[in-house]
Amino acid sequence: MPADSSLTLALAVPDSRTNAAPTSFPFRSTLSLEPLIAYWQRREESTNAGVRLLAEAIGQQVAAADWCRGPLTDLSVLECNCDLIETLMLAVFPPASFATDISGVVGPFQRYCFYSTTHFEEVMLNKDRTIKQPLNIDMTTMERHMGLMAYHLVLNRVYGAEIPPLGTIVFTVPDYKIGLYRHYGVDFNSDFVTVKVVGEPPLLTPEQLEMLIHNRHRPELWRELLPPEHFELEGFNLIQLLDVTEQEILSELKYDLLERDVLQNAARFEQIQEKLRVLFAQPSLQLGIAAYDEKKRAFVDFGKKINHSFLTKQVQTNSAADGSFRQIYDRLLREREPLVLKDLATADIPEDLREQITGLGINSAILALLPYGNDTVGLLELGTPQAGALDEFDMDKVSQFVPLFAVAVKRNAEDLQTRVQSIIREKFTAIHPTMEWRFMDAARNLLSKLDAGNRTAEMEPIVFEDVYPLHGSCDIRSSSTVRNEAIQGDLIEHLTLANKVLKKASECQELPILDELKFYVTKNLKRLREGMLSGDEANIYDSLKREVEPLFEYLATHTPELRPVITKYWSNIDPKLGILYKRRQDFETSVTTLNDAVSDYLDEEEEKAQQMFPHYFQRYKTDGVEFNIYVGSTLVENKSFDLVFLKNLRLWQLLTMVEITRRTAALKATLPVPLDTTQLILIHGQPLSIRFRQDERQFDVDGAYNIRYEIIKKRIDKATVLGTGERLTQPGTIALVYAQSREAVEYYEYIDYLQDRGLLEPGVEELELEELQGVKGLLALRVRVQLV
Repeated sequence: MPADSSLTLALAVPDSRTNAAPTSFPFRSTLSLEPLIAYWQRREESTNAGVRLLAEAIGQQVAAADWCRGPLTDLSVLECNCDLIETLMLAVFPPASFATDISGVVGPFQRYCFYSTTHFEEVMLNKDRTIKQPLNIDMTTMERHMGLMAYHLVLNRVYGAEIPPLGTIVFTVPDYKIGLYRHYGVDFNSDFVTVKVVGEPPLLTPEQLEMLIHNRHRPELWRELLPPEHFELEGFNLIQLLDVTEQEILSELKYDLLERDVLQNAARFEQIQEKLRVLFAQPSLQLGIAAYDEKKRAFVDFGKKINHSFLTKQVQTNSAADGSFRQIYDRLLREREPLVLKDLATADIPEDLREQITGLGINSAILALLPYGNDTVGLLELGTPQAGALDEFDMDKVSQFVPLFAVAVKRNAEDLQTRVQSIIREKFTAIHPTMEWRFMDAARNLLSKLDAGNRTAEMEPIVFEDVYPLHGSCDIRSSSTVRNEAIQGDLIEHLTLANKVLKKASECQELPILDELKFYVTKNLKRLREGMLSGDEANIYDSLKREVEPLFEYLATHTPELRPVITKYWSNIDPKLGILYKRRQDFETSVTTLNDAVSDYLDEEEEKAQQMFPHYFQRYKTDGVEFNIYVGSTLVENKSFDLVFLKNLRLWQLLTMVEITRRTAALKATLPVPLDTTQLILIHGQPLSIRFRQDERQFDVDGAYNIRYEIIKKRIDKATVLGTGERLTQPGTIALVYAQSREAVEYYEYIDYLQDRGLLEPGVEELELEELQGVKGLLALRVRVQLV
């Protein structure tokens, strides 16, 4: 038996182990103690008395043991001479580190270990004392690496070449005690290996030496320039292992967590958890990652499965425990340090939370926030069933990988946001910021279903209940009539110009077609002066394009005297539209000016209104501007609603309509076509529900009862006063339409206030309205604006 229990000597050495070099190893390799004996012989001249005495004593033992000299082809002799072996190995295995070193001795680049520390035997040796095959390196790669190390040794010892080291190789080997694995950095020491030259060594030119050094991973080149039969290796290698599990795991985590979807893919998440189990040497360790939404102030699912939390999901299903967990979370935020719960049974946490955690089989845990800049993006949880398994000594490890997880959670959140926005762009139009949160929740839910394998999943309905509507419009008075008059005027002028060309052409030459076209133009001019019918515009322009204008091009080419009148004709035609476009241009310019003025003012005031309380706002441009507002608690996230906000918006709406009336009236004199505007507000006192229609990509009221509101909104612009037939909406006034008298009470207060401020003229008209299609019994107030 060995003299020290922390060292192990191979006792039974079958003959089959006398040749234990790798099968494809290029050199002849023989175990020998000669290099070690030579080491002690040199120490006999040491100035250190202790070393010198030990070396002399060893020399005497060696002199009496012929078996240890020369090549040891029969390893069974080691069994009977273990005391001398242990004494010789004092040069290699310092007694002070016997119990901690992970070291073993093998023949030159062989796999059979005849001498080792106990720790090395546990980590690296099979039962037959051969080196275990590492989990991370296959046999071929291992043999290739050992052959390359041997070639480097030959080049250095025989040719004196200095070659940069190959770099540390890392072995991953199983740890059967805990059912995990460890990483070890390997130092393959060849100080006790002698290179013997067989015959004359191959000659190498400086260029060939340089070629070998720069082509270290081309074994065929090395075999060609350094035939292995010219060299033999004798002695032994010292293999020393250093546990680099922590460095390797942290390095692997760094790269793993840079990959996309690593936290959402269950299999990859399991791999991450396994690596942390190795890092902490805890085979039952559980990893939890909960993403945190700052806006919701809650832990959320990001996509399919980023919330692999064993804690937050559990406590959020229990309102009492959820409150206790909020205390813990606030404590983490306040202290900005991880919370170590070494033993849940005695930890300083609320009792209901303790029961929730221990009920999950967790008796020791660490909780750490995941900070990203100034934000918190999530929570990292580590837990084990063994009380005391995690403690403050683990915090150095935790602090090294927390930033890696924070970056991964942040990137996953950004990736999810991109996917959510893609769904929103596909399923919806631009979403109003107030209700964007609800669309994003729906998109996340859809992603979760799709990622779970539900290929037929559809977007859930998006409905907001109990919201209060506000509707207003600023219409251009008689816009259809004015537009038709502009079209009619342009058509008459266009035909008149064409008629002048045709008359002049008839004077220059006689062509029957000219008379026929003059007749067509004259007939349409006469009819247009009496009035314009539907279809006149399209028919007349079609005839001009197909029959009249091609003739003008022919006449301009072949009849020079007609060119001036034809040139005048074309000078009045819009080059882009191909028609005379004067009166319509003036009308469109006037409409655009009014619409832009109203829209710009509305947008400016709407920004201020959003500060009162977030709400949905939508406006449309036609011949005028129309806008809808919806406000209520269901539209917003994490914000309470009070009816005072509704009153604020109603007063804001009336004030805004007063200013719009003033501004459009002031613009009238500056317009190419002086146009009037009329202002209208629809009062609706009861809340209703709105639903997003995916086919139309807009909101509509939801439910049969609420449809009446939508019908009224679409028809009141044509409303007339009962008994007089007068249009309700008039320039310089604001009409407020309502269905029940109690709905107007609030607005009387607003009107009285604005009259006192001098914004409205005294007096209020109380009107009943004629029955509209499908709507009857409507009432209205009409007030006149005090124009500047």
